[in-house]
Amino acid sequence: MTLTPEPSREKGLSQQIAVKNEPAPSDGDVWTKDKVFELKDVSVSYGGKAAVKGVTMDIFRNEVTALIGPSGCGKSTLLRCLNRMNDLVASASVEGEINYHGNDLYGAKVDPVQVRKMIGMVFQKPNPFPKSIYDNIAFGPRVLGLKDIDERVETALKGAALWDEVKDRLKDNAYGMSGGQQQRLCIARTMAVDPEVILMDEPCSALDPISTGKIEDLMTELKEKYSIVIVTHNMQQAARVSDKTAFLIVELDSTENNRWGQLIEYDETDKVFTNPKDSRTEDYVTGKVG
Repeated sequence: MTLTPEPSREKGLSQQIAVKNEPAPSDGDVWTKDKVFELKDVSVSYGGKAAVKGVTMDIFRNEVTALIGPSGCGKSTLLRCLNRMNDLVASASVEGEINYHGNDLYGAKVDPVQVRKMIGMVFQKPNPFPKSIYDNIAFGPRVLGLKDIDERVETALKGAALWDEVKDRLKDNAYGMSGGQQQRLCIARTMAVDPEVILMDEPCSALDPISTGKIEDLMTELKEKYSIVIVTHNMQQAARVSDKTAFLIVELDSTENNRWGQLIEYDETDKVFTNPKDSRTEDYVTGKVG
């Protein structure tokens, strides 16, 4: 499996991408940092009906990038493009170009399973397996044939700020954990297979304020090692945790009874929330429209 058309190269995705889990240099312009993703005129449709149209943006290494906008603007659809989760939807079609470290993420020889190993996903609702806390974390490494399972479990739980809370009950069923703990367990489960990127689809929407605060603190810590893309409806959360923010809106074609998401503004988070370029962005972030 390769990310380039060269038939002589047989390295896996993780071998081809040399830059992985190391802090990016902090000097220089914020728009010239290492790019993880380059999206060029990306459009997504389901059953022939557009869900997102013409998104062009770069996502940078060791940053938290937030996708915000009203319901139905395609935030989650766009997020799922980044690790090919839309491949699992039979009616989905992705057009345009998505490069991952300069390589075509949708190349004919790219293995989507390998993609999802390096680009993990945390969903809106905590979804632990009906297994022990230990087995939840160990599941991925075992399936992939990785070694040092015990060490991986401990490292992942520590990385998710959960080790001290569960180290004495690793054999307990994960369903006995609180909602906030379950979500951090899902983050740890993602980390256990050594991803480079973590995608989060509204990871705090089902959590109480205290658990939400812990997840937000965790994101700030994790970006030292990972690149994070988060979908959120919470404007305050986007302002608190993200380095850059992309704002999407819903466009409507009443003649065809169709609606789709369109990127309106993408900038440093401080600028999006304090000095947006587009009046529609200002109306949204200030609460004038929802």
